[in-house]
Amino acid sequence: KALIARCKIPVFHDDQHGTAIILTAAVINALELTGKKAEEVKVVCSGAGAAGLSCMRMLNKVGIKKENIFIINSRGVVHEGRDDLNEYVKDFAQKTDAVKTLAEAVVDADVFVGVSAAGVLKKEMVATMAKNPVIFAMANPNPEIMPEDVKAVRDDAIVGTGRSDYANQVNNVLCFPYIFRGALDVQATKVNEEMKMAAAEALAELARMPVDAETEKAYGGAKLEFGKDYVIPKPFDKRLMSVISSKVAQAAIETGVARRTIDIDAYRKSLEV
Repeated sequence: KALIARCKIPVFHDDQHGTAIILTAAVINALELTGKKAEEVKVVCSGAGAAGLSCMRMLNKVGIKKENIFIINSRGVVHEGRDDLNEYVKDFAQKTDAVKTLAEAVVDADVFVGVSAAGVLKKEMVATMAKNPVIFAMANPNPEIMPEDVKAVRDDAIVGTGRSDYANQVNNVLCFPYIFRGALDVQATKVNEEMKMAAAEALAELARMPVDAETEKAYGGAKLEFGKDYVIPKPFDKRLMSVISSKVAQAAIETGVARRTIDIDAYRKSLEV
């Protein structure tokens, strides 16, 4: 935060902002697939560190209400009655302590976001979630719950992890090379919120596009098609650079942080490989 204020160059905390961008893209698409509205869903986040809070801030920007966001740390649900919260966590504190534990919080939850520790989300908890639950368990190397454990109790869930051996890998490599390419090519003075959101929306949009045969070949010929097992693009998709970088560059120009103006259509074509 201090560097962003002091420097006239792009500053980007990948563990915070990169994770938030990819998670937001995945949630946007998951909600579209389940037919749920952002302003109506209940979100539970296990983990109140930099990554978790950044993810929740970005989800709030796409319409998820703060009162519908429940953040859990090692001492339970974050609420206003606690005296151990810093200023950043307080921003998402629930009004009361009516819900105290992760098990209580996930009842009827539409979305679970895990940025905490392996195994904290149990099968019994998943069984209590709302219809068509969305679960992004991103602890590495072992997630908050394994995808097969989710499938053992729910056949209607969308599941993602940070691992490459499962569907819907939330991997920061999907974002940071391309957001920096777009920012640097227009000599942006910062990476602002509009640029981050442009990256998230571009990722979500790309996942809804037909996947080329070359990308599918890189993944053993698997059919990659927008759906429960494909809500975010794969890291070897060559379109990531042209799609994300051009959207980021455009957002930088439109918000006045670019020191260089370019023809966006020509720029996008120049990045196609």
